[in-house]
Amino acid sequence: MVSEKTQRINTFIALGVLAIVIAVICVIGIVTYGKTDEILQGQAEATEYRVSSKIPGRIMEFRVQEGQHVKAGDTLAIIEAPEVDAKKAQAEAVQTQARALNDKAEAGARAEQIQGAYELWQKAKVGSEIMEKSFKRVSNLYKEGVVSEQKYDETKAQYDAAKATERAAKSQYDLAVNGAQKEDKEMAAAKYEQAKGVVAEVNSYINETYLTAYADGEVMEIFPHIGELVGTGAPIMNIAMMDDMWATFNVREDYIPKMSMGQTFTAEIPALGGKTTTMCVYNMKDRGDYAAWKATKQTGQYDLKTFEVRARPTEEIEGLRPGMTVLFRINKQ
Repeated sequence: MVSEKTQRINTFIALGVLAIVIAVICVIGIVTYGKTDEILQGQAEATEYRVSSKIPGRIMEFRVQEGQHVKAGDTLAIIEAPEVDAKKAQAEAVQTQARALNDKAEAGARAEQIQGAYELWQKAKVGSEIMEKSFKRVSNLYKEGVVSEQKYDETKAQYDAAKATERAAKSQYDLAVNGAQKEDKEMAAAKYEQAKGVVAEVNSYINETYLTAYADGEVMEIFPHIGELVGTGAPIMNIAMMDDMWATFNVREDYIPKMSMGQTFTAEIPALGGKTTTMCVYNMKDRGDYAAWKATKQTGQYDLKTFEVRARPTEEIEGLRPGMTVLFRINKQ
């Protein structure tokens, strides 16, 4: 049977070996601590634009599907808007009316109207000449005392009236010859231009029933379904411009020297089999007070803020898609 002394010795030996093992582990941890690579995980993004409608209506047809590549100018969807068609008919009717009034103002009076005004002027002119002769006779007789003053006044009044009638007839004839006044012509022309503007505006709304692609890209998501009503400015679909991609990282400010503005670094894309690529930092901004902070010490003398850093590949990466993980390994040695 093992003596009590032997058990104590064995216990001391076991404790000594355990202490040595713990010490070795601690030394290894101290030596290797802080020398492992820090991995910053980012995400690939692409510039997107949202296709929306300027007019309310009903989705009548989609010309594309999600995941389909489109080119600038391609028709994406057609919206049915019968109210716009009705407004076009109204606008065209107003334009026709305004054009007729403008043509009438430019053309002036008809030939028959001009001839009639001329005949009335000649008639008034003859009557005025007759009354002038009569007035001269009566005036001479009045001077000789043959006729009364009343007869003289009556004849003079008739003569003045005949002259006024002649002038009025002449004005009507001049008006028929010259047509509408300059201001009336300008007003008619302005109303016609206004009507044309209304028709052009309605036509622009009709063009908006055909939604087209602003730039080349890939249809990422379509929101409504065929037959659904959409309002003014309602989003119809998102299109990603696949030729304009970048990666975004959330970086603590103590790592900023590794990813400063204009600096290039090597990134890894796990979804492409660990393919590496060179990226260049082109934008950096503060994530704001709501972002994660980290204390530099347990006692917390100050906190490290987080920045959003964007980097663009220096060359096109085949197969890279929005949402893929992008890794940047920071060597801490």
